[in-house]
Amino acid sequence: MQRRHRLSRSRDFDTVYRQGTSVSTRYLTLHWFPRDEDAEGEPRLGLAVPRSVGSAVVRNRVKRLLREAWSKLLPDVPLGKDYVLVARPGVAEPATARGRDWLAGEISEALDKVSS
Repeated sequence: MQRRHRLSRSRDFDTVYRQGTSVSTRYLTLHWFPRDEDAEGEPRLGLAVPRSVGSAVVRNRVKRLLREAWSKLLPDVPLGKDYVLVARPGVAEPATARGRDWLAGEISEALDKVSS
């Protein structure tokens, strides 16, 4: 995933959390917020993997898998929005065992809830 597709500043995360909307699945919570100034721009993603998911090594592996799965789905993601994906406790084991294709399915499930 390229840098221009990432959320990196704390204020961007805060905007998505405070003013955005969210949906949850068993393993992920997806927050999103439409950008008014760039309504047709590329979607941007921020990742939050809390300590409750596991050790630093496990969290970094989950983040890497989430980035790969998001990149795979990027052509189907609605434009002009900022997203924050929050991993929930318990995601590490199935993500490691089943891989990025399984995570892509989990993210797709959350994105389907966004569009409906």
